[in-house]
Amino acid sequence: MTGATGVETRSRPGGEPQGGASAGGQAQRHRYPAVAVDMVIFTVGADDLAVLLVRRRGEPFAGRWAIPGGFVEEDESLDAAAARELREETGVADVYLEQLYTFGEPRRDPRGRVISVAYYALLRHPPAATAGDDAADARWFPLRDLPPLAFDHAEILDYALSRLRAKVEYTNIVYSLLPDLFTLTELQRVYEIILGRTLDKRNFRKKIGSLDLVEPTGGERRDGAHRPAKLYRFRSREPIIVEIF
Repeated sequence: MTGATGVETRSRPGGEPQGGASAGGQAQRHRYPAVAVDMVIFTVGADDLAVLLVRRRGEPFAGRWAIPGGFVEEDESLDAAAARELREETGVADVYLEQLYTFGEPRRDPRGRVISVAYYALLRHPPAATAGDDAADARWFPLRDLPPLAFDHAEILDYALSRLRAKVEYTNIVYSLLPDLFTLTELQRVYEIILGRTLDKRNFRKKIGSLDLVEPTGGERRDGAHRPAKLYRFRSREPIIVEIF
């Protein structure tokens, strides 16, 4: 094609001029943004959801808390990068991990143009928080007691919580936050912690019983002087669609 100066140019896929001049002079090579993955890692605490945070060692935001993450390597996919970051931060694999959303505001990172693909993970047996080489500290924080976060990580965390709350209403992914064997009281408690509200015990058990979601194991657990509670397990520990609420 012919540019504004009358010099013939050809375009590469994506519209980048090749082999010619533009109206402003020499054509500028397109600068690709950096791509990162950020991880919102949830677990269930005593009475609240908890999330893993790391204290940044270097700039920008040195000393501020952030969700774990890192840049995508040139030869890895987004999912592989997320799994690697999860493994580096927690030492675990084969847990529930879902791509959440892409955050790409131009000035979200003071270092330059960085697009972050966020993920969230669910851990039922959270490891002790250990800071990596690029972090000064690492800690599990209850959601009700979060410190100020670096970058746009508060927005990412809010988005992850909204997704999780929506997802537990139509899937079985709470299995990721429960042991292999559990009581119905423990199951209800996890739902209440995630949803942030109290559920009616009778209605909850009636609904769960109608869904073919869990099955009794025949075992029981005694807690102090109380009557033994029946133990259950999930029929499937793979994500399935099921209308719970």
